[in-house]
Amino acid sequence: MEPETDKRLQQRLGAVHARQRIGIEDESLPRVFGKGINFFHPENWYSGHALIRYALKLSGLYWRGRRNSMDIRLRQNRIRLRGLPAAFEDFTILHLSDLHLDMYPAATRTLVERVQLLEYDICVITGDLRAWTFGEIDAAMAQMRTLCTVLKQPVYAVLGNHDSIRMVPALEDMGIAVLLNESLPISRRGSAIHLAGIDDAHYYRVDNIEKSAQKIPLDSTAILLSHTPEIYRQAAHAGFDLMLCGHTHGGQICLPGGIPVTLDSRCPRYMGAGAWRYHDMTGYTSAGAGTSIVNVRLNCPPEITLHRLCGE
Repeated sequence: MEPETDKRLQQRLGAVHARQRIGIEDESLPRVFGKGINFFHPENWYSGHALIRYALKLSGLYWRGRRNSMDIRLRQNRIRLRGLPAAFEDFTILHLSDLHLDMYPAATRTLVERVQLLEYDICVITGDLRAWTFGEIDAAMAQMRTLCTVLKQPVYAVLGNHDSIRMVPALEDMGIAVLLNESLPISRRGSAIHLAGIDDAHYYRVDNIEKSAQKIPLDSTAILLSHTPEIYRQAAHAGFDLMLCGHTHGGQICLPGGIPVTLDSRCPRYMGAGAWRYHDMTGYTSAGAGTSIVNVRLNCPPEITLHRLCGE
């Protein structure tokens, strides 16, 4: 199965990108230190996960946090974009991120219930479908197939640092358009906006914003999907009007008032969750619908977001 998947990836991505991503994945177990934008990668410190879980149980917070992980909130976010074509007024984007579908199947069932009655024009998923950062993908893909039964097409996605490039054929067989340093136009009543997506910039460092933007007309409204907000400077100066991302989980375990203990992200803290702006680019960092490392949320509920576009 794997050789056939790798062959499909070479045809889909080109030999260089496919070799690069597959090679990094196959080198060894993901590193706790080094590689990526950050030096320390807690998601890869698997022996540390048990220590964190044990500490939370000792503090009495574990079971409350576990219940909180099921409390998936619906956020509404109105985005004003200069030059947005009139045909895209009130165009609605369902934004899902950091699902970690095989982490806690009960939470995935709750996610399915939350999204199945929503109305939107397109759905975007900004990475991290899998709980672990290495190993098999079948459990996550099985949960993704269940979620796809209630998602309205079209659905677009990018990969995160927990995701394997070998997920791409399975996802595209489900009808999900995976954007890997690519863009495409979205047409509506004779007008168009452009949607681009990059491969993971946080750990694998195989993002290419220049390639993703090269087919987008300069005067067109352009939206970028990125797993992480860490490439905000490059995205803004490349001319993107809007960037949708995730990765941070909003901190996941926060102090009272929603103050994150850590964001595992090299970006300004104001970009850690919710709406933000950098120069002429609007951004939104989803706190994510799932959990990572431990299945706990404290002072930081999981979320799904409906973005409504409007002109300035």
